Amino acid sequence: MTATPTSSTATQPQVTPAEGHHRLDSLGPVGLVLAGGISVQFGGALAVTLIPRAGALGVVTLRLLAAAVVLLLFCRPRLRGHSRADWGTVLAFGVAMGAMNGLFYSAVARIPLGPAVTLEVLGPLALSVLASRRAINAVWAGLALLGVFLLGGGGFGDLDPTGVAFALGAGAMWAVYILFSARTGRRFPQADGLALAMGVAALLFLPIGMASAGTRLLNPTTLALGSAVALLSSVLPYTLELLALRRLPASTFAILMSLEPALAATAGFLVLGQSLSPTEAAAIALVIAASIGAVRTQVGRGKARVEPTPEA
Repeated sequence: MTATPTSSTATQPQVTPAEGHHRLDSLGPVGLVLAGGISVQFGGALAVTLIPRAGALGVVTLRLLAAAVVLLLFCRPRLRGHSRADWGTVLAFGVAMGAMNGLFYSAVARIPLGPAVTLEVLGPLALSVLASRRAINAVWAGLALLGVFLLGGGGFGDLDPTGVAFALGAGAMWAVYILFSARTGRRFPQADGLALAMGVAALLFLPIGMASAGTRLLNPTTLALGSAVALLSSVLPYTLELLALRRLPASTFAILMSLEPALAATAGFLVLGQSLSPTEAAAIALVIAASIGAVRTQVGRGKARVEPTPEA
């Protein structure tokens, strides 16, 4: 089942956001992933400043609610005509999305942002090794793993154990998110599945956020900042990643996610004034090298597929 809208759907005027998605598609799958990574890390840096106002779970609630409202209004997904398997995929995608966000922000509340992102990336790296059928991708994953380990300072023994567990859990949910994002993109047109899954995640987290933050969620400044975090950390990156996963294998996408610590370090420097040590700079170089290798491998596979077979 493809993600292309049917002819009857295409004739409805309210589904014209497709033109915007075509322009986004022109970036190519790798460009979409990189743009999404930049957006999510700058949104994460902004979220760090919001945690003292509403708490980690309150920030997640604001982020998911605002993102769900924007996506549902923009996409106007059709609720009829979907199979039970389609709805099961959306439900699983929403649960993974909510759990990933909740665990990650709970980790950031206990350990620094850099180590948290570094530990979280281990989930997609593990997925890249398990999902790939080419031995070379294991090499790129190993190189990226070395980079994220160095970015974490060569060890995590001094970190809060609960924060480390939350970050590792977020990484596991990130791997699940990658798998179900790809499945959702194949089953639903445009970003309809993403909008529905975001609604599921928001509904699941609403009572948790209300119990945790209470009336702090209603503060106008907190609401405004939470909406900005939602746009940068959820709406833009999740949409771009969903579009990319329609044309990019999960294994290659997972290795590209190794860029997240490098992007987080850049956002931390520009937004939070955090500087890089020589070790961290070397780690970023390793991560970028692994990502470039993954991209070259994917491009090589694509050229091999389209190269015409010589006639006898």
